[in-house]
Amino acid sequence: MHFYCEKCKKEYPLNSTSYQCSCGGLFRLYKDDKDTIPQDVSIGEVVTPLLPIKFGKQEMFFKMEHLNPTGSFKARGAKAMVNMLKHLDIDNIVEDSSGNGASALAAYAAAANIDCTVYVPESIAAGKLHQIETYGAHVRLVIGNREATAEAAKRAVVQEEAYYASHVYNPLFFEGIKSMAYEIYHQLNDNVPEYVFLPVGNGTMLLGLYYGFEEIGRLPSFVAVQSENCCPLYNAFKKKRKVSPPSFTIADAIRVEKPIRLKEMLMAITRSKGDVITVSDEEIEEAQHQTGRKGIYVEATAAVPIAGALKYFRKGKPDNYRVVIPITGAGLNGPDKKRNR
Repeated sequence: MHFYCEKCKKEYPLNSTSYQCSCGGLFRLYKDDKDTIPQDVSIGEVVTPLLPIKFGKQEMFFKMEHLNPTGSFKARGAKAMVNMLKHLDIDNIVEDSSGNGASALAAYAAAANIDCTVYVPESIAAGKLHQIETYGAHVRLVIGNREATAEAAKRAVVQEEAYYASHVYNPLFFEGIKSMAYEIYHQLNDNVPEYVFLPVGNGTMLLGLYYGFEEIGRLPSFVAVQSENCCPLYNAFKKKRKVSPPSFTIADAIRVEKPIRLKEMLMAITRSKGDVITVSDEEIEEAQHQTGRKGIYVEATAAVPIAGALKYFRKGKPDNYRVVIPITGAGLNGPDKKRNR
């Protein structure tokens, strides 16, 4: 098992302190049928339910990812990455995130007795910040947007010669997300859904699910949903030349202006015969409220694909279409709107 450059195919060991190739290419993961990810570090993971939910006459399936140990789907990626890093005897890691990724890495690092430093934007939700600090991670608040936070983390990696356990750069993270594809497949009686709607910022869920279903042998149509206030994947997919500068959105976890894996994300959408759509903050809030009326409290970003599916199928959908929506994060640690504005 090793990393290789998507551009020049140069190989790197998994314990390399490099997070991308010297040519500038991003890493992909090579593993054969005999290669496995260790499972020694656990904090009580479960197979998350696939819950049928009706909006009017339309039934959709919620994949309840907010029931993961750290409150978001990113616990899957963190578990796989930390287990492998523990196996490689790596004891000092750095991560950057808007919140959920950092809390997931911090939790599993704590369970693995790995020293963890996380870089987060100063606008991080208070609940998420408290969660990360409780796990014992060293928190570094960064003035600026998500990109500024990532740059600060990368500088620290070079200065401290630490391992960059990035959920965006490091393909080990995607290995954990792939497990969700297999769970969905088995929960649908070894069938692949027709559609998967999901929120997209850096694309970790999109790519993890794409690679998982690719292994299974059949792809659902992925519909990536972004905020209309910050939608670089939508602009690229629709080939828009005039693009408004990103602005505030309540979907803070996908407020990513320049996703580094944009080409991979476009590939996943195109090969799955999917689509990219946008929703407004008002539509996100309405979907959040409608979901709450079902007894399910989700953070704003988790309501994005719900809003997207309701918009996409507003004229109805065939009854035999199985639509899966991963509920990416719990509502309890959502952003404080006044603080972030």
